[in-house]
Amino acid sequence: MNRTEFITAIAVILFVAFVLGWFAHWLLHKFTRVSQSDLGELDNMAQSLHEAEETRDQAITYLQQREAEMTNQLTQTEAELSAAMDGLRAARQEAEEMRAYIDRPNTG
Repeated sequence: MNRTEFITAIAVILFVAFVLGWFAHWLLHKFTRVSQSDLGELDNMAQSLHEAEETRDQAITYLQQREAEMTNQLTQTEAELSAAMDGLRAARQEAEEMRAYIDRPNTG
């Protein structure tokens, strides 16, 4: 095998390797290519996910506001209950004092 035949054989081998590589790339690209319908479906799923996240954020905000309102209302109710209990306690004490006052002249 002389130099010309060797160069020709190497060139043919390199060309065949190039053609096989190109063919393999073409096959790979053909089977893994994303179609327009898949892209549309991905866009729809992304939009749905975005809307779901917004809805979740709105729900969390609403629940936090509602919880703050309920906590405030509970605090107010507890304060009113405490005031009513203090008033009832004072009224009972006053009633006991009145009974004692009324009973004193009758027993004495």
